[in-house]
Amino acid sequence: MKRFSRVLKYLSNQRLNVFLYFLFNLLSVVFSLVSVGMLGPFLTILFSDSETVVPAKEVTLSTGSVFEYIQYQLTILTKEHGPVNTLALLCGLVIVSVFFKNIFYYLSLRTLVPIRNRVMTRLRGDLFTKLLRLPIGFFTEQRKGDIISRMSNDMNEIEWSVVGTLEGLIREPLTIIVVLIWLIYISPILTLFILVLLPIAGFIIGRLSRSLKKQSNIAQEKLGVLMSILDETLGGLRIIKSFNAEKSQQNKFDATNTELNDMRNKIAFRRDLASPMSEILGVMVLCVVLWYGGSRIFTGELNIPPGIFITYIVSFVQIINPSKALSTAFYNAQRGSAAIARVEEILVAPVVVEEPLNPKPFPSFNNTIEFRDVSFTYDDVTILDKINLVIKKGTTVALVGSSGAGKSTLADLVPRFHDVSGGQLLIDGVNIKDYGLETLRQQMSIVTQEPILFNDTISENISLGKPDASQAEIEQAAKIANAHDFILKKDDGYNTNIGDRGGKLSGGERQRLTIARAVLKNPPILILDEATSSLDTESERLVQDAINNMMQNRTSIVIAHRLSTIRHADEIVVLQKGTIVERGTHEQLMSQSGFYKRLVDMQEVK
Repeated sequence: MKRFSRVLKYLSNQRLNVFLYFLFNLLSVVFSLVSVGMLGPFLTILFSDSETVVPAKEVTLSTGSVFEYIQYQLTILTKEHGPVNTLALLCGLVIVSVFFKNIFYYLSLRTLVPIRNRVMTRLRGDLFTKLLRLPIGFFTEQRKGDIISRMSNDMNEIEWSVVGTLEGLIREPLTIIVVLIWLIYISPILTLFILVLLPIAGFIIGRLSRSLKKQSNIAQEKLGVLMSILDETLGGLRIIKSFNAEKSQQNKFDATNTELNDMRNKIAFRRDLASPMSEILGVMVLCVVLWYGGSRIFTGELNIPPGIFITYIVSFVQIINPSKALSTAFYNAQRGSAAIARVEEILVAPVVVEEPLNPKPFPSFNNTIEFRDVSFTYDDVTILDKINLVIKKGTTVALVGSSGAGKSTLADLVPRFHDVSGGQLLIDGVNIKDYGLETLRQQMSIVTQEPILFNDTISENISLGKPDASQAEIEQAAKIANAHDFILKKDDGYNTNIGDRGGKLSGGERQRLTIARAVLKNPPILILDEATSSLDTESERLVQDAINNMMQNRTSIVIAHRLSTIRHADEIVVLQKGTIVERGTHEQLMSQSGFYKRLVDMQEVK
C-alpha cells in the first residue's frame, strides 16, 4: 500500500473536507445505532406483562442501567398511552433516526465527490505537466498508445479503484469501529469472542487477493499494447490498405484483445469473490456468536436479557455489509495499485534536461553558436564524438551525411531537446545550460520534414509560438510563407479547421503553414529539417521560395537531404558516424572529390 502515498499527498489541502467527510459518516453511523438500540427495550416491554412497571433506578453508564431506564420509560408510556401509541412513537423515532442517518450519509457523499474529482484533476495535471517536461528521448522508448492508455485507462482505474477505495477505507472502518464500541458496551465477553474470529476471516480474504495486483498490471500493459496497435493502424491506414494488410492487423489486434479479455475475466472472478466470501465468513461468525451467546444465556453463565441479546445480534449484523465493502475495497486497491505503478513510472522519470537554478538573461542572439568538443551518448551508444563547429550570426550552415550520421541529433542539441554528454555548447560565449529553456527556445524556430500541425484553425496553428499575434501579423507571416492565397480560398479562410494533423490540407499547404508559424515567431535562429523532400515539384518550389524568404537575415542550421537545396550555404558540414569528416562551401567540397562529391554525384545520377 506504499503507492497510496502518491494519491494521499493530494489530500493535503483537503483537510477540512476530509474532516467533514469523517464527521458526517460518524453521525450517520450514530443515528443508525440509535434506531437499532431501541429494539431491545421495546421487545422486552412488548412481550412482557404490560401491567408491570419496572421501578426507576439511578442511571449509571453501565449497559444494564441504561437499558433498564429506557425500559422503565417505555413501560410508563405503554401504561399511560397504550402499547399501540407507544409503538407509533418508537416508529416515529426510528424514522427520524433513519432520516438523519441518510441525510448525513448524503452530506458525506457531497463532501467526497469534490475531494475525489480534485485529486484526479491534480493527478492528471501533474502527469501532463511531466510529459511536457520529459526529454524527447524518453518518448522514443515508449509506445504512444501506451502513454495514452496511462493517461486515460490507468487514470480511470485509479479513480474508481483507488480513490473510490479511500471512501471505503474511511467510512467502512469507521462504521465497524463505532459498532464494535457499541457491542463492547453491550457485552464485552461476546465482543472479545468476535474480535478473535474477525481477524481469521480477514486473513483468508487477504490471501485470496495477493495475485490481483500482478494480474492487473499485466492487463494494463495489454491495454497499452492494444491502444498502440489502434494508433498505428489509424496513422498508417493507407499503407495497410495498399499492402492488403488488413487481415494481418486484424489478427494482431484480435490476439491482444483476446489476451486482455482473458486477463480481465480472471481479475473480475477474483475481485467478485470478495463480497460473497466476506458475507459467508460474516454469517459464520454471526452463527458462532448466536450459538455461543445463546448457550451461555440458557445455562445462566451470561446474564443478558433476551431483548438486549437481540439488540446485540442486530447490531452485529450492521458490521457485515461494511465488512463486505471493505474487503471489496481491499481487492480494488490491489488492482488499482498496478495502475498507480504505471502512472508513477512517468511521474518519477528523470528530467535530464533541467532548468538552471539561476538562469542568465538571453534577450537576443548576437554573435555565434559554438560546439566545443561536443559528444553525445545515448544508451551507451556514441551518437556524436568531439564535434567542433562555430556558426556565426547571419550565416547558413548545412548538415549533410548518410542516415544515422548524427545530423538531427546535432541540431536537436541547440534547443536543448537533449543535453550534451561531453564538451560544451555555447551561444554568445555562454553555456546554453545556463540559459532558461523558455528564453533559449524563444530565440529559435524549427521546421521539420514532416509538418506537425494541430486539430485547430489555421490562425491558431500559425500563432502557436505567438498567441497574442494580431490578425494582420498572422496574414503577413502567411504571405511570406506563400500560404495567404490558398488560405483565402478556404470556406472559412483563416478560421478553417484543418483536421487531425492537418489532414484537410495537402502536403504543400501543411508545410507552408509550418513555415508561416516559424515566420510569425520571428526568431534569429532557424533549424530546418529539409522541408521539401516529400513534396511534388510545384509545391516544392512554393515551399522553397517560402523558406528562402524566411531565411533572410537569420542564422540557419539546415539538415540537408536534397543537396541541390544547400549549394549556396555559407558552410556545409559533412557528418559520418558522429564525426565531421568534411567541411567547406559547395565548390570547395566538390573540388576535394570526397564523401560529399560522391553524395552529390549519386543524387545527380538519380
